[in-house]
Amino acid sequence: MARSYDLVLFGATGFTGGLTAEYLAASASAGLRWALAGRNMTKLAAVRDRLGPAGAELELLPADVTDAASLRAVAESTRVVASTVGPYVRYGEPLVAACAAAGTDYTDLTGEPRFVDEMYLRHHETALRTGARLVHACGFDSIPADLGAYFTVGQLPEGVPLQVESFLQASGRPSAGTVHSLVEAVGDLPAAQRAFRERRRRESRGNGRRVHLTGPLPRTHPVSVWTVPLPTLDPQVVARSATALDRYGPDFRYAQYLALPSPVHAAAVVAGTGALVAAAQVPALRKRILERWTSGEGPTEEQREAGWFSLRFTGVGGGQRVLTEVRGDRDPGYASTAVMLAEATLCLATDTLPETAGQVTTAVAMGDRLVERLDAAGITFRVRGRWQD
Repeated sequence: MARSYDLVLFGATGFTGGLTAEYLAASASAGLRWALAGRNMTKLAAVRDRLGPAGAELELLPADVTDAASLRAVAESTRVVASTVGPYVRYGEPLVAACAAAGTDYTDLTGEPRFVDEMYLRHHETALRTGARLVHACGFDSIPADLGAYFTVGQLPEGVPLQVESFLQASGRPSAGTVHSLVEAVGDLPAAQRAFRERRRRESRGNGRRVHLTGPLPRTHPVSVWTVPLPTLDPQVVARSATALDRYGPDFRYAQYLALPSPVHAAAVVAGTGALVAAAQVPALRKRILERWTSGEGPTEEQREAGWFSLRFTGVGGGQRVLTEVRGDRDPGYASTAVMLAEATLCLATDTLPETAGQVTTAVAMGDRLVERLDAAGITFRVRGRWQD
């Protein structure tokens, strides 16, 4: 089917969506055919005007999550759709369904495990038939963890059991979308658990390899910081990459932690997380949290430039040890996330990649090519040390 566009960005009127549009306007090749889509054409036109000469010729496409026909028209017009419209468990499915049916590749910024599992259950098989690649979590959730583990595994011997642990340090304000997604995720844990169990049941057809997610109690570690387990979407994404790719070896173990400067900080994080989970169960408190973090708002440019993140990985296997790092020197939740989403979407739209379809991870769909793109864009992948056991 002929497509009018290579890429359509859905949700550019939001804060992170606007940053993504700015990055695309500044970085995309001159021949890229792309457009902006959304429900408010006046706001979309304002975004286009803000892009300057690079965005002057961009077309604006009407699209609303409550209008299936508009989403179908967008999906059928392009090779890839990138969505920044969340919380995804509330607003995301209609566009995923349209892309799966149209054979159109799809990326988003979700960090919501329930949404990812439900989209697998409802649309993976359709995407397999049409050839669509549905690639969720193409921002800070979960590209650094997924591609960082992939990069680390690539430094270790093949065909042997491997163990990888990651340790996150970051400075920057959480995005409103991340907060809304987190509250949505922990606010309905039974639904998330049902979706996870059903997905695991359907995926139980083994391939002879073993993948484990592990994690001890808070502890000190050779990276010289205190750590607490980080039970985000990231470990699940890494595990799915490991299950799909032989390069992770016959037995792969992964654990992810938040690295903190002291046990006091570790205790505060554990207590704060518990309080947030408890508050999310009470409708009035949940509403107050969501009102405090308004979508469409975010830090200033100076604040975004002052942010940073570092995700360090220790890899062990075949008698070798390796220390690697994925690092971004801008705010992780906004500036770096916009780069990640844009580069992942450009990668799907323009690069020669492995033959894949259905719901797949960034490591499975894009692997080395996306690592190269991000490294060139300032999100660096480096080996920091190697040792023999």
